[in-house]
Amino acid sequence: MSSLSGELQLIHSEILECTKCELHKSRTNAVPGEGPYDAKIMFVGEGPGQNEDEQGRPFVGAAGKFLTELLESIGLKRSDVFITNIVKCRPPNNRAPRKSEIEACNPYLQSQIRLINPRILCALGTPAINTLIGDEYSASRFHGKPLTKGEITTLPMYHPAAALYDASLKETLLHDFKILKQLLDKEKTHSPSTPKIAERSGTKQTLEKWV
Repeated sequence: MSSLSGELQLIHSEILECTKCELHKSRTNAVPGEGPYDAKIMFVGEGPGQNEDEQGRPFVGAAGKFLTELLESIGLKRSDVFITNIVKCRPPNNRAPRKSEIEACNPYLQSQIRLINPRILCALGTPAINTLIGDEYSASRFHGKPLTKGEITTLPMYHPAAALYDASLKETLLHDFKILKQLLDKEKTHSPSTPKIAERSGTKQTLEKWV
């Protein structure tokens, strides 16, 4: 075992025993995440659902099945990427996580990003996008538009669950995954950094929680 994978396992052990917010009181299992400790691509969603809470694994329900299909559409497998969420315990009734819960869990997420050090960070849905790159960004306005900071490129996307409610978003996600493939191919050839996104959103969020 490498020192990096050992440190990541230590973080995951802490997550499994975490009591930093109220979500631990209703969970069956915390869901740290899974994938290679040196993955080049890291996916960050919103939080575990019922299936994830029961199994202790991320994205194992219908949205996870679609995520697997999206990965396969660009020649990747789940085992090629690291998958986690901004909160590691299921919010009751699958409600959106509260700001205090996201803040309590964020040190775990930041430690995972630091240790895995992915080249591409895929933020799935507006809550994950807000957590990773700022409240002025949303999936509806910035999906498929990469933002590079330092050595990591963040690619905002719709959450796969959103496509289960709005079938038109399936094609949008398939298109954005093609952009992910282009970023991965560019990474292999050490291309220049992606231009930084400067536009700010002044509109109130009125869309469904993943959008």
